[in-house]
Amino acid sequence: MFKEIVICIIIIVLIFSLDIYTHNLTKDIVSKTTENFSGLVEKLYKNESENIMGNVQYIRDDWDNSHDKLAYYIEHDELEKVDTVMINTISYVSTGDYSSAIMELEKGKFILEHIQEKNEFNIQNIF
Repeated sequence: MFKEIVICIIIIVLIFSLDIYTHNLTKDIVSKTTENFSGLVEKLYKNESENIMGNVQYIRDDWDNSHDKLAYYIEHDELEKVDTVMINTISYVSTGDYSSAIMELEKGKFILEHIQEKNEFNIQNIF
């Protein structure tokens, strides 16, 4: 009987510690990507056309690295929405349609915040 209780406690501790780890990882990635999106939006508002495509490509590469980590425990449909936002942003920036690129980036920030809220451990997500 004692062995079963110890095993159950170890499993519960493992589940909670993995949940805390994934929550912190998601929070860090979402905040970093949202900051990148906000910085790009500011540059697009100011029409700073020099090196915007380089910034977009940097954000895309950073997102690709983050996507690989998040894909283990977040629904792929949610991550594909952010991928679509990135692709649309790249196409709008390359054609010079900055207002549409800003709209896509704002949509991306909303999707990222939704992903973070959806994976939080709270009463609403339990029931």
